[in-house]
Amino acid sequence: MGNLFGRSRKSRVTEQDKAILQLKQQRDKLKQYQKKIENALERERQLAKQLLKDGKKERAKTLLKKKRYQESLLQKTDAQLENLEQMTSQLEFTQIEHQVLDGLKVGNDCLQKMHQMFSLEDVEKIMDETREGIEYQNEIDEMIAGNLTAEDEDAVLAELSQITGEVDINLPEVPEDELPQVDESERRREKERRREPKEPELVPA
Repeated sequence: MGNLFGRSRKSRVTEQDKAILQLKQQRDKLKQYQKKIENALERERQLAKQLLKDGKKERAKTLLKKKRYQESLLQKTDAQLENLEQMTSQLEFTQIEHQVLDGLKVGNDCLQKMHQMFSLEDVEKIMDETREGIEYQNEIDEMIAGNLTAEDEDAVLAELSQITGEVDINLPEVPEDELPQVDESERRREKERRREPKEPELVPA
């Protein structure tokens, strides 16, 4: 079926990727700007305390006004940062949706190609043949399991007898020659020799 279930795709940067990258770069710049303002606010607060100790109230007041303005800028950057985060998340989620839809489209194309390979009549024919094969196998299993009628048993025995008659059974041939006769007197003499005691052996002194 070739490349039915997959597509070779070249890695490429889309416009959505570029947009997400730009948003993240702007987000990082805003965070750096926030950090810079926060550090400046802390320095100006410490400087205002020192000016008050030195009796320079007006300069301390002017410095605190500047600090207040920078705090308002910090709040605005918070709102802008939140907007950037939301926009980035929406774009990334949209990318995922597109990938899912693209995957569904590929799957649908594969299904259509597979359906074209088999018509409905072919599927019904295959299913019927499969069902008939299963039913036939079940009948054989039931027969082997012993679910045979008396008529079936007779038929099996008759066929077994027929096969047995057709098979050549090679048995050893029975010898036709008569066994040799043993002389009875010779047999008695042999028994007597076995009963005779043996003479003791002389051991040299």
